[in-house]
Amino acid sequence: MSDYGNENREELYSVRVRAGKRTYFFDVKETRGKDLYMTITESKRNFDNDGNVHYQKHKLFLYREDFEKFEDGFIDATDKIKELMATGNYRDPIAERKENEGDEESAKEETSEASNEDEVEFDDL
Repeated sequence: MSDYGNENREELYSVRVRAGKRTYFFDVKETRGKDLYMTITESKRNFDNDGNVHYQKHKLFLYREDFEKFEDGFIDATDKIKELMATGNYRDPIAERKENEGDEESAKEETSEASNEDEVEFDDL
């Protein structure tokens, strides 16, 4: 995918956000006319049948004059998701992940406690 002639534009700022299987890049760039814009890139690592790594990328160009409208739409959509999640009719992968992490921690603690029971202290001798 081409940046429409902007692929050689210097990044003025860049931040990477790792989110599970995806990585998001927020890059601030400038146009030839010295106007600022942002690219948001989603990058997802995939493997082909031979095990070779390929990255699937999707890019969004967001121009400064659209920031406020974009933010309003983004907030409206995330608020709607929160509202729908509160109904209990939808899967919550965030809660599932936290629950799984908690289960793994509990299993580690139980294993640790079990191994400690088998340990003999010098004071016990």
